Amino acid sequence: MTQRRLPRPSELKQILRPKPIVLNPTERRLSSAHTIADLRMIGRKRTPRAAFDYTDGAAELEDSLLRARQAYRRVEFHPNVLRGVSDVDTTRTVLGKTSALPFGFAPTGFTRMMQHEGESAVARVAQRNGIPMSLSTMATTSIEDLAAAAPEARKWFQLYVWRDHGAGEDLMNRAWENGYDTLLLTVDTPVAGARMRDVRNGLTIPPALTLKTFADGAMHPAWWFNLLTTEPLNFASLNHFDGTVAELLAQLFDPTLDFDDLDWVRRTWPGKLVVKGVQNVTDARDVVKHGADGVVLSNHGGRQLDRAPTPLELLPAVLDEIQGSAEVWVDTGILSGGDIVAAIARGADFVLVGRAFLYGLMAGGERGVQRCVDILRTEMIRTMQLLGVRRVDDLRPSHVTLR
Repeated sequence: MTQRRLPRPSELKQILRPKPIVLNPTERRLSSAHTIADLRMIGRKRTPRAAFDYTDGAAELEDSLLRARQAYRRVEFHPNVLRGVSDVDTTRTVLGKTSALPFGFAPTGFTRMMQHEGESAVARVAQRNGIPMSLSTMATTSIEDLAAAAPEARKWFQLYVWRDHGAGEDLMNRAWENGYDTLLLTVDTPVAGARMRDVRNGLTIPPALTLKTFADGAMHPAWWFNLLTTEPLNFASLNHFDGTVAELLAQLFDPTLDFDDLDWVRRTWPGKLVVKGVQNVTDARDVVKHGADGVVLSNHGGRQLDRAPTPLELLPAVLDEIQGSAEVWVDTGILSGGDIVAAIARGADFVLVGRAFLYGLMAGGERGVQRCVDILRTEMIRTMQLLGVRRVDDLRPSHVTLR
């Protein structure tokens, strides 16, 4: 028969450990975020549906995005034991310079629509953590303002080649003069993809205060307050546009884009050139022949052609084709440090993350983006330690297969 007794005060003291009270609401929210999925859930609660769906959604049935995420779920790691992994080196050399982590922030459009701090907050986090940050042609912070916000950050500029080459040349000149050392030329947007969430939400830039959005705004008063009491949404590429996202993209994207345009960009841009949006082996080979220093295997986060190739699956064939003549990066579907480790082990030189930091931005502004980096770094280090790998540069294809 069990003998009962009263617990001693010293025993109660060991188990009664209330959480410390966190007064700052942003810190309180972020303290409960342990994964990127947690940041997504918090961001969804704090952001109007149209803005959240712009980040979260993809084209048509969203199969390209789903398949990319499923590819990372199919990863099987092959660990080694007894390797001594107390110290882990996460640095990576990308285009001749060191990044403290093997990933950087991808270019994202309309970022201040997600949260009013926008690209400047992202750049400050990049600067603080020693990783690159890419500014989109369709950014809501200008080339010059971003450079002023994070003067020591490694900054890249993403370019869409417009029908008007003069406008593109002006952007490239401004970027180079303000310390951006690499150009990411996006080539998978001859026309805009059919992003059905945006269509159904009637998303406009800037957001229109319709009866529907007013009702949604009542559920997100802080978002609307910040939008209306900070600088109006502006774009690096144009001074004013009043219409839907689809109409804006149709005006900017050029369906006549070809390799002659790539040659023109290569002649015009004095820094490193990376071509983003490559989706087959032949194109990877050809853009390198035309002077690209790197290629990004990307289906635009699933936001252009639905049922497009999955970058993680395409990676080995591209590496075999170009044989080290250029760097090969990947994006799309990357939501954990384990995903980053898997991509590097499969042979990627570098990884770009987009939605992950946007979820953090929506969840808590600059502190939310920092929380995203902290989560990815922690997951990366733990995964490498469990794999028995001390250095990012020591990750090999033997460490990972796709089931």
